[in-house]
Amino acid sequence: MLKWIVLAIIMIPAVEIFGINWVADRIGGTNTLLLTIMTSAIGVVMMRFEGRKVLENSRAQMNSGQIPGRNAVDGLCVFIGGLLLVLPGFVTDIIGFTMVFPLTRPLYRFIVLKWIKKKMDSGKMTIHRRL
Repeated sequence: MLKWIVLAIIMIPAVEIFGINWVADRIGGTNTLLLTIMTSAIGVVMMRFEGRKVLENSRAQMNSGQIPGRNAVDGLCVFIGGLLLVLPGFVTDIIGFTMVFPLTRPLYRFIVLKWIKKKMDSGKMTIHRRL
């Protein structure tokens, strides 16, 4: 796990710097800076809006006696997507927008649920249910 974290710490900034330089060569440095700030601002607004919707849906499910499993994973996707949107760079913004946007979020939900199932099947993750 540590090697993946170190690899991410090295690769993500390298890819972002390459992407920012590529965009700056095409549209100019000032426009690139403004575009980066604008995507972060739009991302924060989207994260707040979608996060509020996910929270309301979770509350409605809990009030009706259901477990908000899908909404919990959606909330995790919105949170991680929001964090990626706040980071400067275009690659993280693209991934962040697709995690926050409701039409593309099911792809990430599928990946997260598959990962959780794999961890539970191998015994590395246990879900405790409170009665």
